[in-house]
Amino acid sequence: MKYKLVVFDLDGTILNTLEDLADSTNYALRQNGLPERSIEQVRCFVGNGIRKLMERAVPEGTEEAVIRCVHESFTAHYKVHCADKTKAYDGVLELLRALRDAGCMTAVVSNKADYGVQTLCQDYFPGLFDFAVGEREGIRRKPNPDSVNEVLEKLKVRREDAVYIGDSDVDIQTAKNAGLDCISVTWGFRGREFLLQHGAVKFAETPEEIYREILKS
Repeated sequence: MKYKLVVFDLDGTILNTLEDLADSTNYALRQNGLPERSIEQVRCFVGNGIRKLMERAVPEGTEEAVIRCVHESFTAHYKVHCADKTKAYDGVLELLRALRDAGCMTAVVSNKADYGVQTLCQDYFPGLFDFAVGEREGIRRKPNPDSVNEVLEKLKVRREDAVYIGDSDVDIQTAKNAGLDCISVTWGFRGREFLLQHGAVKFAETPEEIYREILKS
């Protein structure tokens, strides 16, 4: 086995959360009298946490107090509606089960708020992760390596024995900052050319390709 631990991003990597993120974003914008955004705009806005999503979604020049209100509206809505339309990508459940059957540990490190990470991992992947963490107060979000380092310490795994799987430029930089190999998936929120431009060197077109790479001797 090439790696002992596989660390996954969440949104755009193992779960397609885009519609629920867009719905909650537009709810928050409507509640505060601001224009809504298209789902493709939201796709480009995600990846750096909810606060950054809100900053990108509001019109340029929006006052800080209004951004805080939009953030609060989003959080209240998303806590209730984070799984209305979300679904696991095809083959991901089978991948996680196969990795664990092979003796590989699995984890999640996401910039999604921690309440969302815990809820979604439990609802969609019960018992399939050894550790999962999201954005929390006082912890620097990705691409800072803090949460990846936390996972490595918690599971007692060396950096050279772990790999990070993600769909964005943030994930590529996170892996680099943490000293981990990275595999970029092509089915997520960013396209292959975009990922190439941001330093991706290894790709997976399907979950099966991830499995084969992990299980290499």
